[in-house]
Amino acid sequence: MSAAVMPLPDRLPLPFDPAMAPAERSGLLVAAFPDTVRQVLAAGRLEQQPRFGENGFEGLQEIWSPPPTVSARQAAMAQRVLYELDTTVLAPADPEHVLGRVLALLSHFAAKGLTPEVEQMVAMDWVEDLGEFPAWAIDTAARNWRRTRKWRPSIAEMRALCEEACAAERAVAQRLRQIARAVAGTSPGTGLSAVRRFP
Repeated sequence: MSAAVMPLPDRLPLPFDPAMAPAERSGLLVAAFPDTVRQVLAAGRLEQQPRFGENGFEGLQEIWSPPPTVSARQAAMAQRVLYELDTTVLAPADPEHVLGRVLALLSHFAAKGLTPEVEQMVAMDWVEDLGEFPAWAIDTAARNWRRTRKWRPSIAEMRALCEEACAAERAVAQRLRQIARAVAGTSPGTGLSAVRRFP
């Protein structure tokens, strides 16, 4: 007797509130995933390994790997959820939004004496270097900067804040990506498993 095959849903609306704390936000997000995906996420293996940088030991990083028994259906469902996450919550910001947010942030600080041509080139650099992040992460980074700093930010500093803002959601997306690739024979522990860092 063959098992019943349930069709995959066309859409998987995901609840998301960027104003929530990251842990609560990602928890609410995962809770909305289909049961089969949540089961695989819960069955994964989590390890901690030391992380080293230019200045030596920088803390520990969490390494997550999917369970060895991921079915084709589970992988397909994870791919569907990943697509929904990438095209909604983690969708890159519109260039106009990036430019508007950056110009608004920089206007709070003393401006450098640049020619209009150079100012335009600098603005395009900001759009290029922050364009991979979702609008809400850029907004969060800008808000954190203007409330805690007295000087103009650099692109590198804003990128770091943007990465921090959406780290939890990117970690979830990375785990989904590993699940989706597990059936295809990709080793779960090679190059795809670093999902969250903490000091």
